[in-house]
Amino acid sequence: MTYWYEGPLAAFDTETTGVDVETDRIVSAAVVVQDAPGTRPRVTRWLVNPGVPVPEAATAVHGLTEEHLQHNGRWPAPVMYEIAEQLAEHAAMGRPLVVMNAPFDLTLLDRELRRHRASSLDRWFEATPLRVLDPRVLDKHLDRYRKGRRTLTDLCEHYGVTLDGAHDAAADAVAALDVVRALGRRFATRLERLSPAELHALQATWHAAQARGLQAWFARSGSEEIVSTEWPLRPELPAAA
Repeated sequence: MTYWYEGPLAAFDTETTGVDVETDRIVSAAVVVQDAPGTRPRVTRWLVNPGVPVPEAATAVHGLTEEHLQHNGRWPAPVMYEIAEQLAEHAAMGRPLVVMNAPFDLTLLDRELRRHRASSLDRWFEATPLRVLDPRVLDKHLDRYRKGRRTLTDLCEHYGVTLDGAHDAAADAVAALDVVRALGRRFATRLERLSPAELHALQATWHAAQARGLQAWFARSGSEEIVSTEWPLRPELPAAA
């Protein structure tokens, strides 16, 4: 029997103008497909001219300047359509989609689709539901008492995954995919009998519990930050918000 972590997987990642899913924009994106562990991944990349200023702080993270994006990036509308179309195709083929910290990247994509296509991400998965594997949620649930940070870089180090060129969308997508395969192997006795559909549903529950725990920690620390329990996609804010 071939378990899900040994079979075909796709992965998605973005680089952005910032960390606010409601107002920031995608400047680059990548979808990576790998048919089996150790096989050469197939990579599709997009470079986007977001049509808004690119803060220096964002450029310091991913290296993409506003000038470079203006000269080399494509307009967002066709890019967002192509990304959503490709993700829907992978869902239709039964490929689970690996997304590190899925509520960030998928919500950003949803907002870009609403902004530039008068559409939403959910509409692309009405026929075949999206099955997401989020290494951050999986790791926090399966190894919940391990101390330390759980960024993609941290997870790569912990699971022995090579990350070449962090904060490049394609490199991060490949690394996240490799981390999920490593997670599957390490926790095989707890994961191998679960289908991607079952894991998708479980991760929604696990993420909600993780978010409530973080919210409680913020409250004890005196922080007013709000932690969303929604996964893998945050709902659209009311128009008046």
